[in-house]
Amino acid sequence: MSLSYTCARCCARKACRNSLIPSPSAVVLATLRRHAQPPTPPMRRWESTASLNPKISGIVDQISQLTLLETADLVSSLKSRLNIPDMPMGGFAAPAPAAPAAPVEVEEAAPAAQEKMLFTLTLKSFDPASKPKIIKEIKSMLGLSLVDSKKFVESAPKQMKEGVPKEESEKIIDTMKALGGVVTMD
Repeated sequence: MSLSYTCARCCARKACRNSLIPSPSAVVLATLRRHAQPPTPPMRRWESTASLNPKISGIVDQISQLTLLETADLVSSLKSRLNIPDMPMGGFAAPAPAAPAAPVEVEEAAPAAQEKMLFTLTLKSFDPASKPKIIKEIKSMLGLSLVDSKKFVESAPKQMKEGVPKEESEKIIDTMKALGGVVTMD
């Protein structure tokens, strides 16, 4: 508030208290109040100034009203309809190398001859004496907290990673074997 506005309010109050005739400052104050505009809030990231397509804004409104389970169903149905593969969960794994595109005729002729490129790693069991080492390795490998890593190891057999390239999966198996764990590659 400016000083003049504060003075005008003070004078207007005094004038109203002392007489029934409004003073010039009371008139000024009433005019200021009538024409005052509320401050505009800062623009937020999700509030766009650009006009959206009404069709898209309708879809966004419908999606924002979905429950968590309905949203999960929506995501899975969109993935299946648009042929979007599931991304491997856990850790900061390097992306899988893209498989070379082979002609369709070759795939039909010899599907068994093609070698599997991506594997699923499963922690089957571990040596009880090396449990702390296994927990530490799982923690660093999957990016879990210590408590979650302990629960993960104690619930063995459990799937560790999915969609892992052969070279990386062999390194993980060797590391876990050296620590006293048994990991399988499927």
